Amino acid sequence: MPAEIHRRTGLPLLAEAEKDLARAKELLQIEGVKGLQLRSPLLLHAAAAVELPGFSKLASIPSVVLGEGVKPLPRLKIRNLDLPYPIIQGGMGVGVSWEGLAGAVARTGCVGIVSAIGTGNHFPDMVELRQGRPLGPENLNNSEALARIVKEAIRRSEGKGAVGVNILCAIQGYERVVRASVDAGAQLIISGAGLPLNLPGYVGDADVALLPIVSSARALGLICKTWQRKFNRLPDAVVLEGPESGGHQGFSAEQIADPAFSLEALLGPVVEERNKWGDFPVIVAGGVWDRADIDRFLALGAGGVQIATRFIGTLECDADANFKEVILKAEKKDIQLVKSPVGMPGRAVVAGLQASMLDGTAPKIRCISDCVSPCEHGVGAREVGYCIADRLEDARSGKKATGLFFTGSNGWKLKELVSVRELVAELTQDF
Repeated sequence: MPAEIHRRTGLPLLAEAEKDLARAKELLQIEGVKGLQLRSPLLLHAAAAVELPGFSKLASIPSVVLGEGVKPLPRLKIRNLDLPYPIIQGGMGVGVSWEGLAGAVARTGCVGIVSAIGTGNHFPDMVELRQGRPLGPENLNNSEALARIVKEAIRRSEGKGAVGVNILCAIQGYERVVRASVDAGAQLIISGAGLPLNLPGYVGDADVALLPIVSSARALGLICKTWQRKFNRLPDAVVLEGPESGGHQGFSAEQIADPAFSLEALLGPVVEERNKWGDFPVIVAGGVWDRADIDRFLALGAGGVQIATRFIGTLECDADANFKEVILKAEKKDIQLVKSPVGMPGRAVVAGLQASMLDGTAPKIRCISDCVSPCEHGVGAREVGYCIADRLEDARSGKKATGLFFTGSNGWKLKELVSVRELVAELTQDF
């Protein structure tokens, strides 16, 4: 599969360290090869102890690059979970994070998240289709398909880390999807795109961690007050999502441009609000890119981070190779805020879809799946010029001309594909 991705896209790939090192000397003997470019942290770490012509045991590489002397990250404790690393992979839909990505992330000791939206597209033989699209929300966000994905992600995790589900409050059939996630064995549920005020009631007595997504201290306070009064329960952690994230935003376009709404500015008040209710972790999301960001936010009071965009650039990411190619070849100017049928801005790569909307050749809006309640069965779609369910599925399946390619503000920094193992090694500096 990696070789196929390289042939199709021309994108550079970083292989696993042990594979490269075993072949390093052989590669150096090939006519025309002048040397090896060792850029992966895990590869550098392994190569430091190996005799390679021209590298002198990599003595010139700073020890910090090899993870030497780096302070270990704290563990992440959420409800009954005690995880080696405070890193949650953000849920990305449609189908950017399903069993392949979530299972691989969990296997590294982090939290892998399955996106619950559009699961019927993954197993079309399990659902009723009309004109090639899942018919209605019960087929689009199909319970049986979701269970199959979650169970496979758990199997691939090999008993490590944790596997959870991201469920948008705005989807049609929200309660049904929550219950299906619990029945499938999800260890935690992350829920946003609205306030999940009734989430504990749908989960009941199941031992599942609940993490609402908020964009302000006020929202967290309302959730805590409501959950405690109605269900005698508080969040097991809270995800604070700032305005640099990919996909739909919890902010207006004006707020996104205002430094007062930056993730750093929002964190302090949210931590203060959390302190009124307990000591559950505050997980920051939106624009977190590297170990330096992780350390910075932990120092500011966060208990962990949620990272999504960087996991697009992994071999295990469930989206089609064409999806990855669009993101990895995007320049900074290509990533912009776009109007969405849900009524809030979204962040995406401006590509073929936007061009077709301008010249009048965009795909016809049909609203076969009735995906999210704010769209009002196609009203919002007609206002902005596209059906979000259809266009996100086109992106997942690699249709460059008609897909909507969501990514965070840092998506332009992605320039190569690595394994999840390599990425987590870089983020944690634990080799």
